[in-house]
Amino acid sequence: MKFTKMHGCGNDYIYINGFTENIAPKDKPDLVRKISDRHFGIGGDGAIFINPSEEADFEMEMYNADGSRAEMCGNGIRCVAKYVYDHKMTDQTKISIVSCGQVKYLELFLQNEKVDTVKVNMGSPVLVPAEIPVLAEEGKERIIAEPVTVDGTEYKMTCVSMGNPHAVVFMDDVERLAIEKIGPYFETHERFPKRINTEFVKVLDRKNVQMRVWERGTGETLACGTGCCATVVACILNGLTDETVTVKLLGGELQIAWDRTENLVYMTGPAKTVFEGEYWEDETIWSK
Repeated sequence: MKFTKMHGCGNDYIYINGFTENIAPKDKPDLVRKISDRHFGIGGDGAIFINPSEEADFEMEMYNADGSRAEMCGNGIRCVAKYVYDHKMTDQTKISIVSCGQVKYLELFLQNEKVDTVKVNMGSPVLVPAEIPVLAEEGKERIIAEPVTVDGTEYKMTCVSMGNPHAVVFMDDVERLAIEKIGPYFETHERFPKRINTEFVKVLDRKNVQMRVWERGTGETLACGTGCCATVVACILNGLTDETVTVKLLGGELQIAWDRTENLVYMTGPAKTVFEGEYWEDETIWSK
């Protein structure tokens, strides 16, 4: 099986061309778990299959490192755009990609005839608790700065879906946060019926925030595109930032803008190829 390792701000996935690689759906979760292992496999935060689509130009079929299916990935979708352009599967710099029924529209920016940066229309943020989903009091329309007790400590969370569920928690210090301890407790908390991605955020000023993220099914990652979008929406809902914000991550920076008039969130950031190779059942052959 041929593959390409790519990343967006260090959020790395293994990309597989579904046009040419025929892998049975039932085999994909186990395959993803094997190849995502950083010691015995290729290594990544998960795997993404790039497939034909009748709804859009391409389909993104994304899996977390534990083999569970995920609805959307902001860093992943930028890399899919780079893959299809750089591999000459399209010559267009404005394309559409669907994931779990959600169609996103992307603009590709080139450098030396390769995709360097991608701007994605991530759509409208979802704030209705049942649609995120997060359990809430009947009739409650939004979860903004709502207290939640996790592992015996009270936090205030703002919940947003950007195609997948997020709980954003503001803190004075994220660098010393024991995220590997608290992250799993948030992920599996009873308030979140489909588990949750959790963003721990420090506001630096009106235009800059610092964020660490615990992603369901994977753990801490160096970046999360949908998490950055959810973070900026939460910042604005809490009156903490302007409508265009740079999110500083362990793996780089993303620019996020929430157009309140259109109610659309735009994400702009890099997409990078690391290497290509072939994966065999018992060994991996690497190649540049």
